[in-house]
Amino acid sequence: MSAVTGAGLVRKTQDDGAGHGHAQGGHHPRGAHGSFRSYVTGFVLSVILTAIPFWLVMADVLKDTFLTSIVVMALAAVQIVVHMIYFLHMNTKSEGGWTFLALVFTLTLVVITLVGSIWVMYHMDQNMMPMSPHEALQRP
Repeated sequence: MSAVTGAGLVRKTQDDGAGHGHAQGGHHPRGAHGSFRSYVTGFVLSVILTAIPFWLVMADVLKDTFLTSIVVMALAAVQIVVHMIYFLHMNTKSEGGWTFLALVFTLTLVVITLVGSIWVMYHMDQNMMPMSPHEALQRP
């Protein structure tokens, strides 16, 4: 709770902390918010991790599209990690580790879904009956 003094200043009064969603004394737990420096660091890293793939593709630096796509995807994965650490403040200590555990569970499900989908599509492509262009035109 706070009270307004005669000079218009707000001063803190005793608060039991019940029902306000804050920790003891109204302070947020350590690590809940980033500092200005961490936000600037995250922003600079994000700009760099965006500019490098753009430069690689536009200047055709590597001359190999497969290698370029691998490098771009790797830098995208690094940028996801930068966003999670500097902007979402995800680490093993926040929320008692539950946010990190939820992230690991989500990534596991995404990997299973992607790998399973690619596996099914590959096997469907390999096991489909071949058809000549003439047969394809004759099908209803």
